[in-house]
Amino acid sequence: MTCTTDHLVNMLRAAGDSTRVRLLLLLCEAELTVSELTQIVGQSQPRVSRHLKLLGEAGLLERFKEGTWVFYRASEREDSSALSSALIALSDPDGDPVLVSDRRRLVEVRASRANEAAAYFRANAPNWERLRSLHVPERKVEEAILDTLGTQHMESVLDAGTGTGRMLELIASHVARGVGVDVSQEMLSIARDRLKDVPHCQLRLADVYRLPFHEQSFDTVLFHQVLHYLDDPPAALREARRVLRPAGRLLIVDFAPHDLEFLRIEHAHRRLGFADREVKSWLDAVGLKSLAVKTFAPSAKSEKLTVKLWFAQALGALRRATKVENTT
Repeated sequence: MTCTTDHLVNMLRAAGDSTRVRLLLLLCEAELTVSELTQIVGQSQPRVSRHLKLLGEAGLLERFKEGTWVFYRASEREDSSALSSALIALSDPDGDPVLVSDRRRLVEVRASRANEAAAYFRANAPNWERLRSLHVPERKVEEAILDTLGTQHMESVLDAGTGTGRMLELIASHVARGVGVDVSQEMLSIARDRLKDVPHCQLRLADVYRLPFHEQSFDTVLFHQVLHYLDDPPAALREARRVLRPAGRLLIVDFAPHDLEFLRIEHAHRRLGFADREVKSWLDAVGLKSLAVKTFAPSAKSEKLTVKLWFAQALGALRRATKVENTT
């Protein structure tokens, strides 16, 4: 991709400052908040914010709001990415004392994130472990997910309700671009730490009912253990269908119908599983053809839940007027 001379000059002017070069190099490695960048570069928050504003206006940065937090990362636009790549190639991160210091402080910021994530997991570990013990080992389900999606390269994948980011981590080697969305800042903090070394996977605070993406943005959408938390699963599937490309694929992993009422109270489950007929009716209504259904029944006495995998593909153009009934 080429750009106009004026745009190129604007980008060069924005990057033509030692602090802004440092910020841009840092944001090529990680998504960071203003507060974190302030810690790393050792400058005041107003000054860092002003530098970020200039870089953003030149199209070199992307800005994402998560509640009261704002994250920044280097832009993925081809022209912006090309300039960032050139700066990386010309810099000396191992020999320049300033860049060495920046990188050391970045490691410290990431370590702080990891400690916070670990504390959250420790506080919630009993509930997580109890839920995992109720169904077949995750390894079996994850193997089936990879087998269903195949080893073919996926251009862009949306993990709707990404939680801890495990699905993006699982498929990262098969994806050019992965995006995970979740409404929980705590979960996104955990996912961000998990995916810190996977730069082609991004995380966003977003609602699965109102995805912040254009139509036909992804060739694959995943819902891994998400639908049972939702008041209106069909609406989430309808929104997922909107962002799917023609012939795009949808993968749902969730529970078959069950009677474990405590999951409503202790784990905020809205629905106690889904029947095949119910899921198929939702898929049909939004123009998704069912390709496969896999079942993972309990294999031990301690396991009480059956895990299901539903795989579908988009057919033709999106039906805009479709109404999907949410059967409960």
